[in-house]
Amino acid sequence: QVQLVESGGGLVQPGGSLRLSCAASGRIFSIYVMAWYRQAPGKQREWVARITNVGYTAYADSVKGRFTISKDNAKNTVYLQMNSLKNEDTAVYYCYLDQSDSNYWGRGTQVTVSS
Repeated sequence: QVQLVESGGGLVQPGGSLRLSCAASGRIFSIYVMAWYRQAPGKQREWVARITNVGYTAYADSVKGRFTISKDNAKNTVYLQMNSLKNEDTAVYYCYLDQSDSNYWGRGTQVTVSS
């Protein structure tokens, strides 16, 4: 079993920055994809960014150039550095792990961008 715990959310003004963390514990395989998703009120959950075990990354067009996903293998932690935040980035951000035939979700962390 795997547990994912997100942290780092909060309230930030437009143009500000936040860094989210996702700490994974349990049985982590050597081949995996970890990702961030978000869900705004009244909207469907959407993919934000992903990173593979070998470090390949990809981003949704809406965050490309502003967000950066990275990982610390020693800490089993994935990060999402969010810069130049906009009001429309307001959402609950979820961490996701896909490995072999199993996938896991964290409980989410709230990010609110408002002046």
